[in-house]
Amino acid sequence: MNNQVKKLSLAGVLIALAVVCSAFYIPIGIAKCFPIQHMVNVLSGVLLGPWYALGVAFCTSLIRVILGTGSILAFPGSMFGAVLSGLFYIKTRKLMAAFAGEVFGTGIIGALASYPIATLVMAREAALFGFVVPFGMSSLMGAAFSLVLIHVMARTKVIDKVAQDLK
Repeated sequence: MNNQVKKLSLAGVLIALAVVCSAFYIPIGIAKCFPIQHMVNVLSGVLLGPWYALGVAFCTSLIRVILGTGSILAFPGSMFGAVLSGLFYIKTRKLMAAFAGEVFGTGIIGALASYPIATLVMAREAALFGFVVPFGMSSLMGAAFSLVLIHVMARTKVIDKVAQDLK
């Protein structure tokens, strides 16, 4: 089977996982935190690379907005972390770098990018740094889930098989 078809298939499975699990969220302050989305961001960044991870985050956010299970804050709240997770992993080949990319990309950059969207597009009152704590907590939890999952997959050699199949 073609490598691109395998990558698109895995991306589709990860999108489906994130959309289905978007019913599970944790309210933190003014935001709803979706740790499974951040887990999927790290998984897609590590397994598929930054650009597929961006596509997975975008498609997940789009479907969640269409279904009414997410707001437009899902876009900056997931896409920056997904790309940085993949880029940091490519540069270092270390899972902790992918973790840091997700937490920094979502917790700082995505949170700050959400401010103008919340105030201008959604007409909500928000503080400039008001999304940093909730987005940071959500990305920390989700990225931690992904580290545990990837560690288990590595110990059982599943990650090696998936990585080999995608090459």
